[in-house]
Amino acid sequence: MTGWYVVHTQPNGEERARHNLERQGFEVYLPRYLKQRRHARRVELVRRPLFPRYIFVRFDPERAQWRSINGTFGVAHLVSLGERPVTAPNRVIEAIKARHDEDGLVVLNPPQSFRPGQKLEIFDGPLAQQSGLFQRLTDNERVVLLLDLLGRQVPVTVPKDVVAAA
Repeated sequence: MTGWYVVHTQPNGEERARHNLERQGFEVYLPRYLKQRRHARRVELVRRPLFPRYIFVRFDPERAQWRSINGTFGVAHLVSLGERPVTAPNRVIEAIKARHDEDGLVVLNPPQSFRPGQKLEIFDGPLAQQSGLFQRLTDNERVVLLLDLLGRQVPVTVPKDVVAAA
């Protein structure tokens, strides 16, 4: 029965494994998303694997010569339980594919949109019930707020899931 199987790749080898498996005739799925990267005072968006070091390969284990996957450049190993490869549920793959945009990239949960200067309240953690002004959203899902502490405005970084509009 044809299904999706999980392949563990070598470090940063997702694209190499994808290319080499496709050359062997396998159907390969490498979900990617846009990640914000800061380097040398520049911010750029780069395509990154949704699951670093993992890709999905579709084949029928009764008909395909799937053991060749383990010897493919870029592949560390086919994820297996004993002698049998482990399947990824079709509904999971379809749910990921349903989130693709027109460029074939997976759209993650859109960040909650706050406006610069908007008043936000922290509702959890050591700064709970403090309110401040939204400055910016960082790449790693954190929010920078200006809080009034000790008579002056101090920038504070907190997880975005602990703030809400005041």
